Amino acid sequence: MQLIGMLDSPYVRRVAISLKRLGMTFEHRSLSVFRDFEEFSQVNPIVKAPTLVTDDGTILMDSTLILQYIEGISATSLMPETSHPQTLRLIGLALMACDKTVQIVYERTLRPQGKQHQPWLERVTTQLHAAYEQLEKNAHNFTCDPLMQTDITTAVAWRFTQLYTADVITPETYPRLAAFSAQAEALPDFISTPID
Repeated sequence: MQLIGMLDSPYVRRVAISLKRLGMTFEHRSLSVFRDFEEFSQVNPIVKAPTLVTDDGTILMDSTLILQYIEGISATSLMPETSHPQTLRLIGLALMACDKTVQIVYERTLRPQGKQHQPWLERVTTQLHAAYEQLEKNAHNFTCDPLMQTDITTAVAWRFTQLYTADVITPETYPRLAAFSAQAEALPDFISTPID
C-alpha cells in the first residue's frame, strides 16, 4: 500500500504515524499538492492529501476514512472497542484545530497581503483558540502509554499549529498540550515521521 502526501500535512502525518503504530507495511511518497500537482494527479486526479493506494489499487482519501479502512484490516486498533463519544469529540477537536490552522496558513500565504480578509482571519483564529481551549481542558486524557488515536491526532495537530502559526497559539497559553506533544514527538514513530 502507498501513502501519498507530504508530512507537513497533519492529515498525512496522522495516517503515517498510525500505520507505523499498527505495524502496517506501506510506502510513503512525499508528493506536494502544490509543487507536484501533475505527478500527484497521475495517481489521484483529485490531488487530495492524504491519498492511500490500497494493495488492490483502490484510491482512498480523507485521513479519517483511511484510518477506518486501516483499522478494518489491522489485527490491532488505536480506537477503543466502542467508540465513546468523548473519544470522538477529542479527535474532532484536534482535527478542527488542523482545519483552522490550514485556513490561517492559506489566507496568509496564498492571498496577497492587501487581499487578506481580516474579519475572516479573526473568526478562524477565535475558532482555533476554542478548539485548543477544549483540548487543554481535557489534556489529562492524553497519554503516550498506550498511544491511541486521540493522542496521535492531538499531538500531530499541536506540532502542525506550532510550525505554522506559533504567533497565534503559544505553548504558554496551552502548557499541558505543549508538554504532551513534546512527549509524543520523542516517541520513535513520531521521530521517524518528521515533518517534511
